[in-house]
Amino acid sequence: MTQGKRVLVTGAGGFIGHHLTSRLVADGYRVRGVDIKYPEYEPTRAQSFEILDLRRWSDCLQATREIDEVYNLAANMGGIGFIETNKAEITRDNSLINLHMLEAARVNQVSRFLFTSSACVYPGYRQDSPDVTPLAEEHAYPADAEDGYGWEKLFAERLCRHYTEDYGLETRVVRFHNIFGPLGTYDGGREKSPAAFCRKIAMAADNDSIEVWGDGKQTRSYCYIDDCIEGICRLMRSDHGEPLNLGQDRLISVDELVDMVAVAADKSIKKEYDTSKPQGVRGRNSDNSRLRSVLGWVPQTSLERGIEITYRWIREQLEARGDATR
Repeated sequence: MTQGKRVLVTGAGGFIGHHLTSRLVADGYRVRGVDIKYPEYEPTRAQSFEILDLRRWSDCLQATREIDEVYNLAANMGGIGFIETNKAEITRDNSLINLHMLEAARVNQVSRFLFTSSACVYPGYRQDSPDVTPLAEEHAYPADAEDGYGWEKLFAERLCRHYTEDYGLETRVVRFHNIFGPLGTYDGGREKSPAAFCRKIAMAADNDSIEVWGDGKQTRSYCYIDDCIEGICRLMRSDHGEPLNLGQDRLISVDELVDMVAVAADKSIKKEYDTSKPQGVRGRNSDNSRLRSVLGWVPQTSLERGIEITYRWIREQLEARGDATR
């Protein structure tokens, strides 16, 4: 029964948290949203929204009061440029949030707790080629997570396991693989690559060049936001307590991603490579075998369709500022 169930979404002012809040309200939940900021691009649909700093223990206790389930999405994060240059800040802030939120959930007798992890937990030695073998959940060990952000995520995954084993708090852990879509950050330094390329191409004229970090040969898989939200909801209702990948399993290069955005924009775009900039691992892809087995479902939205929708939204934002070029 969802009707009347009291749920907390932390990070509800952010991209995924805002979309998740809207879905849970539509599904009949009573949603409390919490963040250090309100959603940037449209009002929250949460029945209540509180501005709290979840690095603080007292704020976590306040956030979790009279709550049945927690969707813990709050995190200090961004694209590769941000996470490569802010490791101490990210590790400190996110570790405090996750430690305090799990303990507050226990103290306030929350029944189920979802932690949003990341593909950054996977070892670098498995991602050193663009032709990467898809990463299955068990490949996280022996551990060699991405420095900073990846290690704090992996630590929090283990903490979820211990809270289940020692205190009986039901936990769910989802590992995101490059989630993108409208209502997400597209400038300012924290944006992910799909949004960055949509912004750059929307601002470029036909036959212009845009900057690409790295040599364009690095590979990734990208998952559209609607599929991400569907996967979260299905996992939270399942009996699966171990970490689970959530992403597409279609591997493409950064060059191919740029070309796909250019098609959505109906522009001819050239690339200028900067190999001095952060570019992350050489290849990363999701193995969705367990996702399919556990949830009986995999992401459905094609990358082309997701990019088309995202590009159109970002172009509209830039047009409103007078920054887009036809």
